Amino acid sequence: MIRVASVVSLVVVALAAILIASLSSWGWWIAAVVLTATAGVGVYDLAQRRHSVLRNYPVVGHLRFLLESLRPELQQYFIERNFDGRPYDRDIRSLIYERAKGTAAELSYGTERDIDADGYEYLVHSVAPIERPPEPFRVRVGGPDCRQPYEMSLLNVSSMSFGALSGNALRALNNGARRGGFAHDTGEGGLTPYHLGGADVIWEIGSGYFGTRTEDGDFDPEQFADKSADDRVKAISLKLSQGAKPGVGGVLPAAKVSAEIARYRGVPAGEKCVSPASHSEFSTPRELIAFVARLRELSDGKPIGVKLCIGSRVDVLAICKAMLAEQITPDFIVVDGAEGGTAAAPLEYEDHVGLPLTDGLMTVHNALVGTGLRDRIRIGASGKVASGNDIVKRLIQGADYTNAARAMMMAVGCIQSQRCHTNHCPVGVATQDPRRARALDVDDKSDRAYRYHQATVDEAMRLMASMGVSDPSQLSPHLLRKRVSATSQRSYAEIYEWLRPGQLVHEAPQTWVDDWTRADPDSFAPDGTRVRG
Repeated sequence: MIRVASVVSLVVVALAAILIASLSSWGWWIAAVVLTATAGVGVYDLAQRRHSVLRNYPVVGHLRFLLESLRPELQQYFIERNFDGRPYDRDIRSLIYERAKGTAAELSYGTERDIDADGYEYLVHSVAPIERPPEPFRVRVGGPDCRQPYEMSLLNVSSMSFGALSGNALRALNNGARRGGFAHDTGEGGLTPYHLGGADVIWEIGSGYFGTRTEDGDFDPEQFADKSADDRVKAISLKLSQGAKPGVGGVLPAAKVSAEIARYRGVPAGEKCVSPASHSEFSTPRELIAFVARLRELSDGKPIGVKLCIGSRVDVLAICKAMLAEQITPDFIVVDGAEGGTAAAPLEYEDHVGLPLTDGLMTVHNALVGTGLRDRIRIGASGKVASGNDIVKRLIQGADYTNAARAMMMAVGCIQSQRCHTNHCPVGVATQDPRRARALDVDDKSDRAYRYHQATVDEAMRLMASMGVSDPSQLSPHLLRKRVSATSQRSYAEIYEWLRPGQLVHEAPQTWVDDWTRADPDSFAPDGTRVRG
């Protein structure tokens, strides 16, 4: 059968060559070239040892690799339905593009989604909706120890570094954020001119301390104090982990560490750039909280927060115990869901490590409420936030504001080709290839980022008005319902446990007692190994 397929493929090529030869006087020369090239490919396929398919099916076997390379595009454009694509379905992608272009309009003929499916969620509207407030809500970020609080938008640009995104993409996002009055997180790759175009900036610092590190890779307080004094830097976010790959550091290959990237990160050019899995400045919850206080003093009282993907409830409670013991709190906590994904990550981590945003948010919110700390700390939600209902849903689940990465990338042109890690982004968003990056027009994409943010926040405001809510503080778990079976649906207030202020400190409920007991302010040891007797 194999030999027959090979012979058939060669016969087909030969017949094609004869046909070409009959078309013109040059045809025989063209046919000879085609046949020679085909024969050469066939001989190579039979001799090579890397691909068994090509050894058994010379020439024609290349069709398999061609179809495989086209599969993502064929799947996305011709096969998947409007509502079941991953990670973002076509309906959501189209909504982002239309809002970015200013062409979004209402739909007709009803929803395509299965609203009777288990897990389907919906917001509870009011029979007496109110007028939408004239201005979008803002969230004041800054606890009792913060001297320069910041008014945060309900939706902001999540952390994306220069190196992950092109300079043009970052310029477009920053210009859009400047016009729209929302914040732009730098990602852990350093504070660069591409982030300092005039927008409010959240400076993220990871375990590599890029942009504020010594030659040995340790934290440099003098660099930090100097750069954090920039008026455009409104807050500092200390990254403990990220949703795409919690518990793993990062590696930027030597070939991608250009002189420019090296300068902003404070690393040698042309050498592999490693971001460790853990921080060198602290190793316990108590030391983490002390480092937060140190950053706040060095930045002259600007808001300091931490960003993490939740793994264990015990870890969160250990940090809360450290806050209570030291009477020091961060000004905000950004919860990154395991569904996050702008960073390149191993499949095992993308699919099997970390809590989804819903569970992570409610864990942090309940832990802070139960320890009496919630009124001092704002919570940001980061993970597949793309539409107005996403914002409202996350506020109900415990967040005060939201951040978006992939949706913002789509607003400036990303087509979800999922080639971010290859440097071959077809639209110039996630690449360091100058030829590809120049395709992204900064002025046009700045307008799109601005329009997308404005329309999405406006829709969130309209949804809250339809729910009879005049302020986000009025949102409650009763206003988000989930179908739990074919015959019933229940509110988040009924499905999930919600702690009362100070409940963990005074009398922890039975469902939290074991985790509360295990939580140790002086240890981040794995859950189950730090039982205290």
